[in-house]
Amino acid sequence: MEDYRNSITVLFVIIYMVLCIIIGLWAMKRTKNTEDFFMAGRKLGFFITAMAMFSSLMSGFGFVGGPGLIYRMGSSAFWMFMSVTMGFLIMGVLLGKRIRLFGEFTKSVSLPDLAAARYKNETTRLLMSIAIILGVIGYLGTQIMAMAIVLQSVINNVDWIPNISSTASILISSSVLVFYCVTGGIIASVYTDVVQGTIMLISAILIFFTALAAVDGGLSGIATTMFLDDPESIGSFGTLGMIGCLSWYFVFAVGVSGQPHLITKLMMTRNVSQNKQTVPLSMISYGISTLLIIGIGLAMRTLVLQGIHPSPAKADDVAALFLQSYAHPILAGVVIAGLFAAVMSTADAFLNIGVAAIVHDIPKAIGRTLFKNELYWSRIMTIILAAVAIIFAIYSSKEMVALLGAFGFSTFAAAIVPTIAIGLNWKRATATAANVAMAVSLTLIFFLQLGNINIPYGIDKGAIAILVSLVLFFSISFFSKPPKIDPYIDELMDL
Repeated sequence: MEDYRNSITVLFVIIYMVLCIIIGLWAMKRTKNTEDFFMAGRKLGFFITAMAMFSSLMSGFGFVGGPGLIYRMGSSAFWMFMSVTMGFLIMGVLLGKRIRLFGEFTKSVSLPDLAAARYKNETTRLLMSIAIILGVIGYLGTQIMAMAIVLQSVINNVDWIPNISSTASILISSSVLVFYCVTGGIIASVYTDVVQGTIMLISAILIFFTALAAVDGGLSGIATTMFLDDPESIGSFGTLGMIGCLSWYFVFAVGVSGQPHLITKLMMTRNVSQNKQTVPLSMISYGISTLLIIGIGLAMRTLVLQGIHPSPAKADDVAALFLQSYAHPILAGVVIAGLFAAVMSTADAFLNIGVAAIVHDIPKAIGRTLFKNELYWSRIMTIILAAVAIIFAIYSSKEMVALLGAFGFSTFAAAIVPTIAIGLNWKRATATAANVAMAVSLTLIFFLQLGNINIPYGIDKGAIAILVSLVLFFSISFFSKPPKIDPYIDELMDL
């Protein structure tokens, strides 16, 4: 592998990290209060919002974990990523207009704020805050791992830079991340998303055709090679099987409406009417960006099976190895810089909602003012929460990025889909139902994950937690006495 290719890639990464520091300092001047730090002042246009939304879901979870999962499992992984496109549509129907209206009229700067206003129950605020913090640690760990994997792969293939360990890679990338997040808040995140979202869209198309060109026979050659090795890997449900794939479809189609880093961006728009452009644009953009995931994953599996490329040490190395070996060095540098941009902005969004839960929501839930200067303490807590996520990433380094990300995705979905996505649309929903659904589903998903419980037929653990949460939410609400709703909440739900 020519050293100059990797030197060009490293140069792009260095330029991007310097740019992150500049953006953080610029955004700090525009961040005057907690509403700016958490909600970007509610002044985002539809294009910025759409780019921020689709980029938030792609991030390191998709860019690093996606190709690795397709490399390992074949067409099974299609169900995980393609179902997200349907998820955007469901989210638009359930929350596109309603969450922006609720956010403005209740002056909410977070989802727990919104939940407390909807249910008039501080326990609901507290439980949602806990769910968000737990999900943030898992999901943020995914982003940090993705960044570290790519950075280590790039640096360790350049002769003039000493090799670094995975832990050192985590610490280097995280230090830039923390500076970027502490200074700029959510403003730094959403404006970076415009640049990196555009990069991802263009790069996804170019990389897809680069991947086809790297394999003799293109798509036909990929299909033939994979079929001869393992017919199931290229079938409708891949190696996971029908039940497992359908459980992924359920998690990722329904679960999009429960991702706080995504749906809170709908609260930041300038006006409600923008959603007619925002949701379709974000859905189409995400669909196009999956071309990169599919192309790299299938091409690398084929090249390894044909003996053209050595088998990677880890499936998560697939994306970086392909870009460094088969893409034009400038294209590889741009894509990897775009990956870092995606991870940085998404990690910023996670830290933002997690810090809001700690500094703003939990004190409100327990009826005490713990932090008088919320903006100052938000920045301090950003550092602390990032440190916890870094430790989690180091000790979870053996878990695949995509599967670790799926755990965080499910944790959010099980708590937020019933409480927010359904609760803002159904007047019969009760605080008791929301509280029980959140408490039980969180306990269940952590029991299944930490206990390493194997579910038959490849059924995703998150699918079980989300299903249990929905059943509890609907059944308890239905059999309870209809709740009394404030007149203005009632009017909002009728709009």
